[in-house]
Amino acid sequence: MSVQEKAVCAVPVIPESAPFNAAQRAWLNGFFAGVLSLDAPPGITPLVGELPGAAQKALDGDDGDSPWHDPAIPISERMTLAEGRPVRRRLYAAMAQQDCGQCGYLCESYAEVLAKGEEKRANLCVPGGKETSRMLKQLLEAAPAVAKVVEAPVVVAAAPPNRATVVGYSRESPVQAIFKSAMRISGDGSEKDTRHVVFDISASAIEYVPGDSFGILPLNDAALADAVLTAMRAPADFPVQGPGGVKPLRQALIEDYALGTAPDMLFELISYMVGGERRKKAKVLAKGGDPDGDASTLDVLSALEKFGPLHPDPEAFLECLEPLQPRLYSISSSPLATPGEIHLTVDTVRYEIGDRQRLGVASTFLADRLSADAPLQVYLQKAHGFGLPTDPSTPIVMVGPGTGVAPFRSFLWQRAAEQARGTKVGKSWLFYGHQREVTEFFYRDEFDQHLKSGALTRLSTAWSRDGATKVYVQDRMRQAGAELWAWLKDGAHFYVCGDAKRMAKDVEAAIVAVAHEHGHMSEAGARDFLAELKAAKRYSADVY
Repeated sequence: MSVQEKAVCAVPVIPESAPFNAAQRAWLNGFFAGVLSLDAPPGITPLVGELPGAAQKALDGDDGDSPWHDPAIPISERMTLAEGRPVRRRLYAAMAQQDCGQCGYLCESYAEVLAKGEEKRANLCVPGGKETSRMLKQLLEAAPAVAKVVEAPVVVAAAPPNRATVVGYSRESPVQAIFKSAMRISGDGSEKDTRHVVFDISASAIEYVPGDSFGILPLNDAALADAVLTAMRAPADFPVQGPGGVKPLRQALIEDYALGTAPDMLFELISYMVGGERRKKAKVLAKGGDPDGDASTLDVLSALEKFGPLHPDPEAFLECLEPLQPRLYSISSSPLATPGEIHLTVDTVRYEIGDRQRLGVASTFLADRLSADAPLQVYLQKAHGFGLPTDPSTPIVMVGPGTGVAPFRSFLWQRAAEQARGTKVGKSWLFYGHQREVTEFFYRDEFDQHLKSGALTRLSTAWSRDGATKVYVQDRMRQAGAELWAWLKDGAHFYVCGDAKRMAKDVEAAIVAVAHEHGHMSEAGARDFLAELKAAKRYSADVY
């Protein structure tokens, strides 16, 4: 009997006991059927496929571990952790590790499609900014050309509908919502300008649940666009080809292009337009250097002014700019409590550099530049593992200082609405903090209402500027460690929302300290406890 004849009798060649799931076994059976010219069983449709999951990891020598998946780790350390890994894994390590979804993917899936050549845009990681896009570009340029996937017959189950392709559920297919208001909720004298923003989505057909995020497609400040036009000495009505077709240059700058951090390509263009010492500096900036110590402050306008006078060709100039990216915000409303609406809790970003005020694109778009009943383009970003437990009787612990309280306002209103309908809801504990109680105790009346109704069981607050000693939410966690430990042992789900670089790591450290002290665990055992919470999907983070 020939090898081929012997193999034909053995279809399928991967036994059920092999360490692969059904999809992986199907791919491998199809692969060997193609390589060995095995006859495919009736009903098998030959398709072009690629190794899924563990099979792919086994072939490229990667164990699937992701020690860099922590937004608090600097990119230099993340890349060190990924040394020696396949390109797709190093691309993953270069991401901001927030899994925020602004790019339209998760960090890992964005890296995968870049590695395969299915996604050409390497500048979509908004929180990673320039350092991530630079690293992605370096990795992709150094990598060999994307290899063609081995063609082999595969048995593929019908794929479920991809909601990302449905109108209103991805950045590529936004819908229209109506802006209603942006009421200031920070008090007089506060250093913050925080807004409660309301949208009417009743005509949009999008549906959400607590934990989801809302994507806004903002417009740039017209005054900033005008200043850029002046600096480049270009007419506002100069026709240019933009993403949406031919339009005046001024309109394109407002609608289509990011005017924040100056891209490397802009400095490269400038280096061809100036000479002498200015040219040397522009070349250094184009390679990520900082010749004058001001690179982090250079937006598009200040870059033009630094090297001016300049008169770049408008189309060449636009080719050097990044696209204007959408912004995602955690939803702070409940579809049961306020149907047909979405609410956000937004800090308005304004700050001074030199003699010029800089503005957050989306936050000031909402706070300053939209009028009531104005339409705008939006989309819904479904949550990835951040939402209320399926069983409403499950206890929850929420840690959300500042605007990090947004999704927990949503959680509490949802549970209050469920409770009003006769559903038994579990205990809930909110840790909330900010600078000063008198000016930044957002939603205080609502929380009092939830405490009275029982939708909120306990509220712990921390004010970092009200006393001689700064107190933060993680300090309150440690102080209430015995009770917090009892809640966690009782099956509570733990949530944290807010700053990824400092606060979220401090909250994790507090959980470890509580497990160590009140769970009588070793430090290693306490860290393992936190890891077990995450593995059991009882620890969820929405960080930025």
